[in-house]
Amino acid sequence: MSEHLEEARREMVERHLRARGIHDERVLEAMGRLERHQFVDGPMMNRAYEDRALPIGQGQTISQPWIVALMTEALQLVGDERVLEVGTGSGYQAALLSLLCTKVYTIERHSELLIRARRIFETLELDNIISRRGDGSIGWPAEAPFDRIIVTAGAPQVPEALVRQLAIGGRLVLPVGDRREQELKIIDRLSESAFRGRSAGSCAFVPLLGKEGWSPNQPG
Repeated sequence: MSEHLEEARREMVERHLRARGIHDERVLEAMGRLERHQFVDGPMMNRAYEDRALPIGQGQTISQPWIVALMTEALQLVGDERVLEVGTGSGYQAALLSLLCTKVYTIERHSELLIRARRIFETLELDNIISRRGDGSIGWPAEAPFDRIIVTAGAPQVPEALVRQLAIGGRLVLPVGDRREQELKIIDRLSESAFRGRSAGSCAFVPLLGKEGWSPNQPG
């Protein structure tokens, strides 16, 4: 099985990432090393390198490899950044970030998912990840500012709390839209009060729940 999964991972990188426009060699190399099958349940292991989202429980998913690569590439990491991730989920995105930056701070609202992700981080000896349970839509003020912030759930609007916690010269990448479809936004903080934003195309994520996201009963 190991050789089969290794071959599937190489094919994922070449066919689903590089061939579809992912050019950052650091991102491609990291995704070629990181074993995505470690982050899904046993029955899903053989599908881990398909270019699709897979269920991980609690109504959440592990994002398709291409969107993970696209968002990670959009962060433009050089290696010395402190990165906040909102939505730990399976832990795959945080683990990937840990290979590309100095320190990762990741927040998850589902305790079951966070416990499982922490076990994986420990198994893989990823000691530059700090995690906690909480409302990711309001960020992590005690550890701010962050050089990069990535949100792996769809927000109804850009959370002001996350904007405030972005360092000058930093970048925020997040999906914004309704509960069914969002637009991937890239927002750069140019100064204390100046920002520049652009769209990187459409996407579909589970909703960001919380004070500055969707309420559980709020219609989309």
